[in-house]
Amino acid sequence: MNALRPPDLVPNLVANENRPARDGRAFEKRTPADGRLLCRVARSAAADVHDAVSLAAAAQPAWADTTVVRRAELLRELALALRAQRETIADLVALETGKSRKDALGETDGAIEMGFFVAGEGRRYYGRTTTSAVPNKTAATVRQPLGVAGLIIAANTPIANVAWKVFPALLCGNAAVLKPAEDTPLSAWAFGVLARDVGIPPSVLQIVHGLGDEAGAPLVESPQVDVVSFTGSCEVGRWIAAKAGERLAKVCLELGGKNAFVVCDDADLALAAQWAALSAYSNAGQRCAAGSRIIVMDAVYERFRELLVARTKALRVGAADGDDLGPVINEEQLAGMLEAVDAARKAGATVLTGGERLRGAGYDGGYFMAPTLLEGAAPDDAISRRELFGPITCLYRVSGFEEAVALANDSPFGLTAAIHTRSLHRAMAFQAKAKAGVVTVNGGTYGSEPHLPFGGLRASGNGFREAGSEALDVYSDWKTLYVNFDPGSV
Repeated sequence: MNALRPPDLVPNLVANENRPARDGRAFEKRTPADGRLLCRVARSAAADVHDAVSLAAAAQPAWADTTVVRRAELLRELALALRAQRETIADLVALETGKSRKDALGETDGAIEMGFFVAGEGRRYYGRTTTSAVPNKTAATVRQPLGVAGLIIAANTPIANVAWKVFPALLCGNAAVLKPAEDTPLSAWAFGVLARDVGIPPSVLQIVHGLGDEAGAPLVESPQVDVVSFTGSCEVGRWIAAKAGERLAKVCLELGGKNAFVVCDDADLALAAQWAALSAYSNAGQRCAAGSRIIVMDAVYERFRELLVARTKALRVGAADGDDLGPVINEEQLAGMLEAVDAARKAGATVLTGGERLRGAGYDGGYFMAPTLLEGAAPDDAISRRELFGPITCLYRVSGFEEAVALANDSPFGLTAAIHTRSLHRAMAFQAKAKAGVVTVNGGTYGSEPHLPFGGLRASGNGFREAGSEALDVYSDWKTLYVNFDPGSV
């Protein structure tokens, strides 16, 4: 479809029109797989954000007055349009992230399913009817929109991240201003084109590209933005919480993870090694749910290490469908990962495999990190505490179940966790004791499906959940309704 052919300059979408930045500035976007120039992108500033937010605020009341069923019907049309263009969308995702087309198709399908799920919620936009202690009085609750939603997303799964925020924000009757990650402008641009084509009213969805401090910060600071939903780093999340908190704006933060993957002495070790590798290295480790702390009981540690080292060394790195993982998103991220591994080595950790940038045929110009497995890092070392967002994981040896649980919970984060065991008792005890938002038995440290809530504790977020019907709580508030009546007037 020619309408989704990548432009040389990715524009903002404001009032359903393609607009460059006011001052004409742009920045370059390069492909992670080979470093070549992919496109230029509008480099928006505060004035561009102000324009988008003001128009969104003006358009929001009419959108809120539209019935939730009608809003859901339009969102369903958008999900159908995404499905009709899934191949093209996946091509854009693969180009801008460097992941394989196969993986990009899977991500696109996840975005589509999120659209269908949220659209379905329009037919069951439940409140409550209940009783009152006062005679001749009825009570009910309904959801009400907030106003303008400022949405800021990460680059790791760009089209899915767009879907997880835009669909529920619009369903709830808000207008939305989306600031995509600067590394992934194309998927957001394509989403906006399709939203316009299916009839989402002008200014109900605005897309403003730019750098974080130049476009993201003004969006957070705008007094017309009623809720900020952010996916990204803890450092930026803390700043957003403080800045939006000055005006008591609602904030949803989906932040990092340093997720524990526990292997018990009764586990199926081959299965555990398979899932550990998938948890640690899929999407080049660029998953907030990545399994970056692999905790293994002493009795099986040597054998499991042997299996995981072999599996890690066998991984194919590249951007083709036959490869297991691709590049990381940009040169700066790659440099930070290499520095972290070098610091861990100097602190006493051993690199069992990987630890370097891949070069040579198929890698030159790209941002490829070798799948990296370390052991011997202390639980309080930086590499054990800080999210690296790359294909890097560490092994830890523990004596038994209680020590494994304690180490799993010894983290600033609390997003996901997994345990591999044949014992129902251990599995159930771990699910109860693990301080995480998602816990899996005999699987990976993966996120949630569209109909289930996703989020974490402590530094992983601020208590809200994305996906599932729980996402509606981010983008709406409750209103309590009372009706008094007089039976004598019947």
